[in-house]
Amino acid sequence: MEEAHSGVCGAHQSGPKLHFRIKRMGYYWPTMVKDCIDYAKRCQACQFHANLIHQPPEPLHPTVASWPFDAWGLDVVGPMTKSSGGHLYILAATDYFSKWAEAVPLKEVKKENVADFICTNIIYRYGVPRYIITDNRKPFCNSLIDKLCQKFDFKQRNSSMYYAAANGLAEAFNKTLCSLLKKVVAKSKRDWHERIGEALWAYRTTVRTPTQSTPYALVYGVEAVLPLEQQIPSLRIAIQEGLTEEENARIRLEELEALDEKRLEAQQRQGSSVIKLDCLRHSIRRRPIITTHRTEINSCQNGMVRMLSKKPTQMVHTNWSLKMACELARSMGSF
Repeated sequence: MEEAHSGVCGAHQSGPKLHFRIKRMGYYWPTMVKDCIDYAKRCQACQFHANLIHQPPEPLHPTVASWPFDAWGLDVVGPMTKSSGGHLYILAATDYFSKWAEAVPLKEVKKENVADFICTNIIYRYGVPRYIITDNRKPFCNSLIDKLCQKFDFKQRNSSMYYAAANGLAEAFNKTLCSLLKKVVAKSKRDWHERIGEALWAYRTTVRTPTQSTPYALVYGVEAVLPLEQQIPSLRIAIQEGLTEEENARIRLEELEALDEKRLEAQQRQGSSVIKLDCLRHSIRRRPIITTHRTEINSCQNGMVRMLSKKPTQMVHTNWSLKMACELARSMGSF
């Protein structure tokens, strides 16, 4: 569990996702779900970086694309804590179908950087999209991007001004990426530009709720081999070692033939998730909006450890400050 949760491909994700990752690798024990959730709850890094939720819950409204890499959402994250390499921003792109993501660190956001990112990280790797969705910043809306759209014959759609939710998938990935980076960076917080690849790997190999599949599986047709599977050989690794060349080719062909069906099921799940969440919306108690940055300690008990919430100054800093330990608790009427 430690390797799957905080290892090179774990990035300190939630208990249910930890359970999915271990189960996908072929491991099982009777209390696996409970153990994974309890392990994530006890993780110190996860406690320090737990989300500070300020808004009441809203139903999910996913944009369903027709096929992989049909539409990309682009956005800029930052400014962040200046890295040791002088980077201040992250330029990120997310595929609306598979949820596959690409991201690069930038020292400054220029139209040349955006155009080079679209060519190198999207078009030259995954083909020409039908359209890209961006906000109205100058690096995205300029003559250079217009020429790029004309050259490769794709369209650019701009989200509504002062309404970030219009490009919701990109905004959601930005939040996830920052959350992953917070938990894997060093204490200096200045090596985040070197950790983007690790965070992307953890994101791509983790199941996404709308599709109920990993972005890696929807793109390549198989799940990625993780380091833990090499240390403790999983079932599929053991089976793979005993296959002949003909058997290996046959199994791979069957996986590729089943890929279209997996993608169709993922597309249907995205549509059905809207209906499910809409049905649950009225049965969920609305979360109160946080208006203070102090926690209540009246309910403290012996041996209990409490965290103090704070307003983070930078995107890669913690949301919670140093914890307090209660050595002796007395009743409310004690003096």
